[in-house]
Amino acid sequence: MNILAIGAHPDDIDFGCGGALLKYGENGHNVYMLILSKGEKGGDPEIRQREQESSAQLLKVKKLFFGGYLDTEITLDRELIITIEKVLDKVKPDFIFVNYLDDTHQDHRNLARAAMSATRHVKNVLFFEGPTTQHFTPNVFIDIETVLDKKLECLKAHASQVRKTNIEDLTIVEVAKSAANFRGIQGKVRYAEAFQSLRLFINI
Repeated sequence: MNILAIGAHPDDIDFGCGGALLKYGENGHNVYMLILSKGEKGGDPEIRQREQESSAQLLKVKKLFFGGYLDTEITLDRELIITIEKVLDKVKPDFIFVNYLDDTHQDHRNLARAAMSATRHVKNVLFFEGPTTQHFTPNVFIDIETVLDKKLECLKAHASQVRKTNIEDLTIVEVAKSAANFRGIQGKVRYAEAFQSLRLFINI
C-alpha cells in the first residue's frame, strides 16, 4: 500500500503516527510524508527541514514533500486543498494520517479541515493527536511496542525541538512515551498510538 502522513510542521507526524509509519515500512509498504511548513516560528527553518529529513530516513520514507507554507499562516482556503490534492495525485495513497481537527494551534485545525475535503476519495483517513490536541476520543489503536524505541529516535532527530514543551524539565520524547503508555492502557497493550477515524474500510 501507499501510506501518506500529512503534518503542519516538522515533528507533528513523528509524534502522532511515527510508530504506525515504522510498522508499515517494516512490512514493505511505501511511506510518504507531506509537511506544510518548515516550522520557522519554532526555530531556524533550514535546521528544522534537515531534522525532518533525518527523521524521514529513519522512517524509511520514500519521498518527503514540503508544502511551502509559513508557520502559523496555514489558512483554510481552496489553495490549501489544492496543495494537498496535488500530492495525493502523485502518491495515490491507500491510507492517510493527518493532524486532528480540535487543536489549540490554528495550523493543525486548518490542515485537518482542508484534508477532509482533499481526501474525500481516499478510503482510509485517520486523525492523529499531538501535544496541543484537545477533546480527542480515539476509536483506532495500533500497538507500537516493538517500534517505540525507533519512534523516540525519530523524535530525537528533531534536536532543536526536544526540550520545547513549555513544561520545565520535560522533553517531547518523555511526552511521547507517556502518551504511548496511556493510549496503550486504553487499548489493552503496553504502548500504542491512537487515532480517530474519518473513514476506515475493513475489507473482508
